[in-house]
Amino acid sequence: MKVILKESITGLGSPGDLVNVKSGYGRNFLMPSGKAIPATEANLKIYEAEKAQIAELENKKIAEAKDLDTKLSGFTLEIKVAVTEEEVMYGSIGTKEITESLGANGFEINRQSVRLPEGVLKDLGNFELDIELHPEVITKINVILKPEK
Repeated sequence: MKVILKESITGLGSPGDLVNVKSGYGRNFLMPSGKAIPATEANLKIYEAEKAQIAELENKKIAEAKDLDTKLSGFTLEIKVAVTEEEVMYGSIGTKEITESLGANGFEINRQSVRLPEGVLKDLGNFELDIELHPEVITKINVILKPEK
């Protein structure tokens, strides 16, 4: 299935790119979320007319992501977790808990933006995580898991 991207998507392309994707991915994710439109003759003409607006919107998103990147760079997030007497965590910390803690600190981040390459955090300690603010802007934060007292 051929689609025209309306915004940057990691590993796929930039706004205006004509890409070939699997039909389920296009129908079930890209088009309903407004990230792409079907590549028909009519849509190609409409896209050409709106190209400047889409480029301007994409530049605005990049500028906002870079602004947030400067605020987040070097930020350390401290999360207190329940532990057993042997200081073993109950449960784990995932993207939901991380984004909620970031929200409590004034940073509104999407759950899908938090990258946990090794899965959820199950141990106490320091972790360095990537946050994808935009496909072109990825920042790192430190997360410290400490026991509740």
